[in-house]
Amino acid sequence: MEYTQLGRTGLTVSRLVLGTMNFGPYTDEADSHAIMDAALDAGINFFDTANVYGWGEDKGRTEEIIGTWFAKGGGRRDKTVLATKVYGNMGAEGSRWPNEDRLSALNIRRAAEASLKRLGTDHIDLYQFHHIDRRTPWEEIWQALDVLIQQGKVLYVGSSNFPGWGIAQANEAAARRHSLGLVSEQCLYNLYERRAEMEVIPAARNYGLGVIPWSPLQGGLLGGVLRKQSSGEGGQTRSSSGRTAEALNDPAVRDRIQAYEDLCDKHGFEPGEVALAWLLTRPGVTGPIVGPRVREQLDSALRAAELKLPEEFLATLEEIFPGPGPAPEAFAW
Repeated sequence: MEYTQLGRTGLTVSRLVLGTMNFGPYTDEADSHAIMDAALDAGINFFDTANVYGWGEDKGRTEEIIGTWFAKGGGRRDKTVLATKVYGNMGAEGSRWPNEDRLSALNIRRAAEASLKRLGTDHIDLYQFHHIDRRTPWEEIWQALDVLIQQGKVLYVGSSNFPGWGIAQANEAAARRHSLGLVSEQCLYNLYERRAEMEVIPAARNYGLGVIPWSPLQGGLLGGVLRKQSSGEGGQTRSSSGRTAEALNDPAVRDRIQAYEDLCDKHGFEPGEVALAWLLTRPGVTGPIVGPRVREQLDSALRAAELKLPEEFLATLEEIFPGPGPAPEAFAW
């Protein structure tokens, strides 16, 4: 496993990030523990979760599963760089109350304490804002985080799903307080969805944030979906429903995905592994989030981390999935 620094920090993290969103809803506790053990054994030290994972009535369940894994000991917590998130509503379904979501100082304090309890740990290595809060001033947000940092309950702060201007606004406000500010941005970014290259990634690189792409396979669209459809492989999964199926209803999209899969077949590569390997070549990317439901998906991600894509192959990928280019040139002269 290769390692890198997280943005401008001295923190060393693996170039694959273990996403845990499936732990609880799709993967039971025992299998989740086995996947985390396998990831750690393979050298993945960067684990990502969120307080809302588990969803619905089970919000918080994923953090609890990670907490019971830490409780097994064996240095699991000490070896793990733990990232979780705050923003989503954690109130009981059907009886929500004010101040149970977003980024008010009150909710940040409550949410952090609740996450620490579920995770069974005394600190969060990377506490991420799951979304930008346009209602709460940054002075209030940073005041709340400064307290958590002074208490030793949070070490670093990151963002997720932020626009470029939000990254700039957040870090300029932090600089006025002489705080470190955001050190990472977790954004939707993959071969198919490259709009982050316009402003989000340039802003992140300018302010020294590590970029952590989520949905590296675009919900399965880049995972060999047409091959699976033609062979009947995989059954009813995210790749055969939802946004993936909707995207494939567009003939232009279907043609691009077919060209992509044909290119991968020509070179003997697995499409899903190519999508991950491509992200590892991108400037500013710390590492993509891989969210396995089963052990085999983790093994595939580990192979992708070792995959070296030839320059001519990368050039052809650029022809199939051209990026938008940087702003403002992407939409102006």
